[in-house]
Amino acid sequence: MTKVRVLASMTFVYDPRQDRILAAINAGRREAWSCWLTRRVALSLLERAPELLAKTSPLTPGAATGIRSEIVAFERDAAIATTSKAMRDTPTNVLETSAPAAELMEHLTITPRKDCFSMELRGDGGGAAVGVLARVELHRILQMLQAECAKAAWLVTPIKSPTPSVTENIRRKRVRH
Repeated sequence: MTKVRVLASMTFVYDPRQDRILAAINAGRREAWSCWLTRRVALSLLERAPELLAKTSPLTPGAATGIRSEIVAFERDAAIATTSKAMRDTPTNVLETSAPAAELMEHLTITPRKDCFSMELRGDGGGAAVGVLARVELHRILQMLQAECAKAAWLVTPIKSPTPSVTENIRRKRVRH
């Protein structure tokens, strides 16, 4: 029997003993659930997500193919800044209680909606979490997952847009009056 939880918060933490990333959903709450992401699943998500974000971005229609990645990088930077105030540290003891009950994630789906995304995670033990995410939230979740993949040394090079983001270009240019 599947027990589906509403995804309200998500925390990632790499566990070197498991060589997996724990995704703690609603950690510390009664409706908490957790699952393990394997290297293959995590890297596949990070590889495919930029294309999904580029295809669904309200800023990219009509933009030249060459600058779409810059637009998405700018969108990502803005999303990280926008969501920074909502970030909270999850206490270690809460994460330690999530790990023993974690299921192996067997299914992950991100479906674009009109101006948001539906995310569904399903574990091999019948647990699941489903939520609706704003674009900024999806960008933040991907950034958090990328950070844990980096801690795990799973990334040979950081997964990033092929061109520098607009904000990086602005920082590099000298301003003359």
